[in-house]
Amino acid sequence: MRRDECVAMIRDGVEGSAWADLGSGDGAFTLALAEVLGPGAHIVSVDRDRRGLEAQKRAFAVSYSAVTLQTMAADFTGELALPPLDGALMANSLHFQRDPCAVLRHAAGWLTPGGRILVVEYETHHAGPWVPHPVPFAVLQEVARCAGLPAPRMLVTRPSRYHGSMYSAVIAGAGAMPR
Repeated sequence: MRRDECVAMIRDGVEGSAWADLGSGDGAFTLALAEVLGPGAHIVSVDRDRRGLEAQKRAFAVSYSAVTLQTMAADFTGELALPPLDGALMANSLHFQRDPCAVLRHAAGWLTPGGRILVVEYETHHAGPWVPHPVPFAVLQEVARCAGLPAPRMLVTRPSRYHGSMYSAVIAGAGAMPR
């Protein structure tokens, strides 16, 4: 996806200046997050792929030097030493989790009161190697309820060449949840 398309998917769900991109991959949405947040923001990019994180550092040095990028080569479902966050972005990462309820509850524990979880996922019920545990919007609603979080609000939908369509949704007020 092009950067402007990534930005369009998340723009209306972002508030504050301290965010984490959980399962950031090659950083397409990390860069979009930097563009939306702007100068002075702090982003923690978490992924197990060190090469992807290094590529993000190079891209930030060229295009987003006014945004602080901290990278962590780690599994975001484990215990991490993250600063208090205004938001957590999970773009195409929730569908890799067997227990998305536990993962959302875990992510909410890093958020400040009123913090947000921003989800970008495929609107599909069909599992496959690249989307092993689909989280279409109806499922995200159930998962948020299971995690004790507020109901998600749909932000944007767009066509996808891989799985029909994608959506973004925000769970506002997810912060200050007990771990």
